[in-house]
Amino acid sequence: MNREGLVDTGTGPAVVLLHGFPHTPRLWDAVLPRLAQTHRVIAPNLVAGGDGLALAAAVADLLDGLGIDRADVVGIDAGAPPSFLLALSRPERVRRLVLMESLLGRLPGAESFLANGPPWWFGFHQAPGLAETVLEGHEREYIEWFLRAGTHGGRGVAPEIRHAFVSAYTGRAALASAFAHYRALPVTAAQIASLAVEQGRRLSMPVLAIGAHPIGPALAAQLRPVASQLTEVQLENCGHIIPLDAPGPLLEVLVPFLLTPGPGDS
Repeated sequence: MNREGLVDTGTGPAVVLLHGFPHTPRLWDAVLPRLAQTHRVIAPNLVAGGDGLALAAAVADLLDGLGIDRADVVGIDAGAPPSFLLALSRPERVRRLVLMESLLGRLPGAESFLANGPPWWFGFHQAPGLAETVLEGHEREYIEWFLRAGTHGGRGVAPEIRHAFVSAYTGRAALASAFAHYRALPVTAAQIASLAVEQGRRLSMPVLAIGAHPIGPALAAQLRPVASQLTEVQLENCGHIIPLDAPGPLLEVLVPFLLTPGPGDS
């Protein structure tokens, strides 16, 4: 995994934070100072997408390069499937798993959310070459739409963060690289089905599922059959971009979860 834009700060047990689209590691700006008081916080740049297992392997390689054997893993949006697949495929690397505002392939539980089909941009982003052709030169307007839609009441995010996100996704190459997350969705869904359904693997570590708007409880419903120790939290008056939209409420549930000792902790 390319270390450009990697955040590595704080001391203590390692926690890996995986962002989604259209974000960068700056998604974690509002929660990082508190987490760094008790943890070594690793936040890689996932602007460049790919299938879930490839990204999970890249995270494992990153941990190897940093000399970290085991970490808590937190994933939101497009960062959730690779987090989930890392925990399923390499459980010895994941102490605790936190997933937020995402769906996990075709696992049962999200039928109500998907009753009218997936969000419109999934198909738009998946069509090879289309989205980057249409959006080049209009990246700011497009990214800002997601930032308004992903926050409660459409309030958006601070100008500095907004500028960082727009800059990361400006240009045809950057857009195409980001849309690789979406173009790999069928592969990622097949990987999830293979591990969780066909092979019957389960998450043995403690798992925290955090919902807001619009995913809500659908993620937790998908996790119930495969997680042995599942905690479910629903944040009210909070949009999709939880770490920026409701950092205080997020920390109120995240910090105690990460600090609770578990089996294998020294």
